[in-house]
Amino acid sequence: MSTGLSFKICRHEKQEMKPPFRLRIMVLLTALLGLFTCPSAVADEIRVAVASNFTTAIRDIAGRFEQQSGHKVTLVFSSTGKHYAQIIHGAPFDAFFAADARRPELLDAEGVVLTGSRFTYAIGKLVLWSPEAERVDPAGKVLETGDFRHLSLANPRLAPYGRAAREVLEKRGLWETLQNRMVRGENIGQAFQFVGSGNAELGFVAWSQVKRPKQPATGSWWDIPQELYSPIEQQAVLLKDNQLARDFIAYVRSEEALEIIRAYGYGTP
Repeated sequence: MSTGLSFKICRHEKQEMKPPFRLRIMVLLTALLGLFTCPSAVADEIRVAVASNFTTAIRDIAGRFEQQSGHKVTLVFSSTGKHYAQIIHGAPFDAFFAADARRPELLDAEGVVLTGSRFTYAIGKLVLWSPEAERVDPAGKVLETGDFRHLSLANPRLAPYGRAAREVLEKRGLWETLQNRMVRGENIGQAFQFVGSGNAELGFVAWSQVKRPKQPATGSWWDIPQELYSPIEQQAVLLKDNQLARDFIAYVRSEEALEIIRAYGYGTP
């Protein structure tokens, strides 16, 4: 009797143990499956150095690319000159969108970029702008009349738009005359902020900062003739042989992205 009872109890104990054991196996298998599937499920990411004037346009472009690809594009904005110095010293960027052609050409000559990756993505346009409706006349004569206290522009040594502004003032014979009224930003983004915040009544800014897709420009501006400054040919380069970076560059060169670039007031090649 005791043996039979003992046997029945053991069978009962084994039956009680089976569900937890199976549960542990299922948990283990799920964990192992997670180890193999998680890496591929995590989105890749690239870091892109971008000239300040291209901020709004590239955010729109990168946002659409992220939606379509499921990957992440981290954008880092600064002056072209500052980005150039950072890249030379090994900054971990996958691609560089400059506000000129000179710095990408230098990087190409120095062997820092992927061979054959350099291309023009936009052609910039400089304007003299004020948020006040009648502050700037269509011919830019306000620069001669002096009806302002401060004139904003980007640093000509660091920013291509600042260099273009200097060319305009030199051709007008005003570079030396207006020195004590100038407020210099590190990049065109800061130059625009100085005007927008009222720290300067007018300033040389990128047309793309004033123009918004499907919206009329506000304030007053002088559409500066192209013969007064060197063409602002903006070029991009690949810095790493990264497939995601290649895919992003390919998207920037697509017609969908080019339409976005043109909508923000740039020319395209």
